[in-house]
Amino acid sequence: MEDKINIPVRMGKSPDFDAWFTSFFLKNHIDPFAYPTKVGSREQVEFMVYPENGERYYPCSDKMFNAIMSRKYPPHLKNHYEQVFDKIIALIDELIDSEYNKQFLKTLVKIKYDDEIRTGLLIPSRLEKRLYTIFLSRTHIENPYSAEKRATNKKIKKFLNSETFKKALNQIGDSVQTIEDLTLVELREKIKAIEFQRLLTLVAQDNLWTHENPKIPPLAQIKEIFKTPIRGNGFSKLLQILQAKKQKILWLADESGEIIVDLTIIKFMAELGHAVIFAVKEAPFFKKVCLADTRTDPILVKEFETAHFIHEKTISKNNLVKLLKHDKNIYVVSDGTSEDLNLLLVSTTFSRIFKEVDCVVSRGETQKKRLIDSHFQFTQDIINISLEKKALTVTYKPRHPDFIQFSHEQLEEVANKIIDEMKTARKKGMTVMFYSGIIGSIPGKIDVAKKIMSTFIDHLYQQSADLFIINPSKYYEPGMDADDLMYMWEIVQRSTYIDIWRFQTSDDISESFSLLNKKVPPEWIGKDSTYSTGCTKEMRIARDVQKKNPEMQLIGPSWDKFMRRNEYGVGSMYDQRLADS
Repeated sequence: MEDKINIPVRMGKSPDFDAWFTSFFLKNHIDPFAYPTKVGSREQVEFMVYPENGERYYPCSDKMFNAIMSRKYPPHLKNHYEQVFDKIIALIDELIDSEYNKQFLKTLVKIKYDDEIRTGLLIPSRLEKRLYTIFLSRTHIENPYSAEKRATNKKIKKFLNSETFKKALNQIGDSVQTIEDLTLVELREKIKAIEFQRLLTLVAQDNLWTHENPKIPPLAQIKEIFKTPIRGNGFSKLLQILQAKKQKILWLADESGEIIVDLTIIKFMAELGHAVIFAVKEAPFFKKVCLADTRTDPILVKEFETAHFIHEKTISKNNLVKLLKHDKNIYVVSDGTSEDLNLLLVSTTFSRIFKEVDCVVSRGETQKKRLIDSHFQFTQDIINISLEKKALTVTYKPRHPDFIQFSHEQLEEVANKIIDEMKTARKKGMTVMFYSGIIGSIPGKIDVAKKIMSTFIDHLYQQSADLFIINPSKYYEPGMDADDLMYMWEIVQRSTYIDIWRFQTSDDISESFSLLNKKVPPEWIGKDSTYSTGCTKEMRIARDVQKKNPEMQLIGPSWDKFMRRNEYGVGSMYDQRLADS
């Protein structure tokens, strides 16, 4: 019987275990320090995974993690390795005609396979990715299952377009027993729920796209399909989302064929006003849906003809909010990977979307193992829709109760309140000043930065009459990241109600410490607003605002000094350069 590892993992108790644990991340190429350009930083991962006491996230099930950490190479791990190997060999047998090339590839894969599994540290899905990459690179076959994926999509689309299906879908039958006690609003909601449930039951009918020559079932049989029971605790949550006001939903696609059913459900939700971001793979990976499929499969090209494709890999909150305010209801984005769901390797854009939506819907058993069955908790409600042993299962996992999310509506509300205060001050004949300074640019010193800023602003109040100063440090709340703050402050800053925009100088900082009867600490010596990424962005905004409002006065370091900073580290309050150092 294999040993159980204490989950969550706590480092610092056993040097041997800690070394094995560290090697696990290195072997799987998922250590952000060893692979900083490929693996998401801790802050980026925390857009999606809620950290418990600093625990490190790993992209596999708890059962698989236990097997690897046991260092005993248990049967569970061996079996999964063998399944991966058999899958790659089957791929070679299916697609390679030349006996020489076939044997060459099999031998090459076997050599790589034996080498990779020797320590038992490798997650099977990472092994699968590596062996699959060898196949692609040696054969130059870009999308091995392209033809098969197109065929499966065509089969299910033919069924959905059939008059028999449409007739069955639109027949009420015994779905509504009585309408006498229902209001019109309740009746409309009931009808929506019935249609939604009927569409969802199609997920369980994989024979409609996997069978070689599927026939369109007769009307009576389709009606029976609609009665397919739905197991799990997630269907009521799905209905709740459906019936709510406009929701932003991240939908994690799985394989071809079922994607057409997914899109039918998604379009139904979009017609009700919801925004659905449909996530696919960056590049081909077996029968998973990828970006190339959306451009080359005629069925998918047609399905996505009105969708908006998000191509940016590092989108900001500001740009994402603007994008989702468009009149589009269906968006397509790549998760940035070509393997089973791996939140350590997804793109910044995917991570940001994950954090900003109202719910994440995942498809398939593999994603269920990593999102639902894992002990890790996430920043969003997770719903998984799977076909398990021919049974339709919808499972729900609520987001971590301590996660704090600031919607753009909340941030806009705060911004508008500040603008109202500025207007009131103006009416009273007061001068409105905005003070830009360091808040989070020195890692770990946010509280000190807030104290310094507030102390100096109090000093300005004592020196000046009829002055209204906006103190950004008063509005920072735990859970806010730099993008949240920049989104909120840009609304305020572009309101045209600022008379004086003051940027923090090193003299301001020195004066603040003097007022606090303290010497300037080493990390603050010589610092000013040019050290801040936020202030650098705000200087650009200030110069733009000044073009429209030439009377606005700028005080502080000259704009040409704001050269050191550019972009925040993902999820950080400090610059990318500092995050990488």
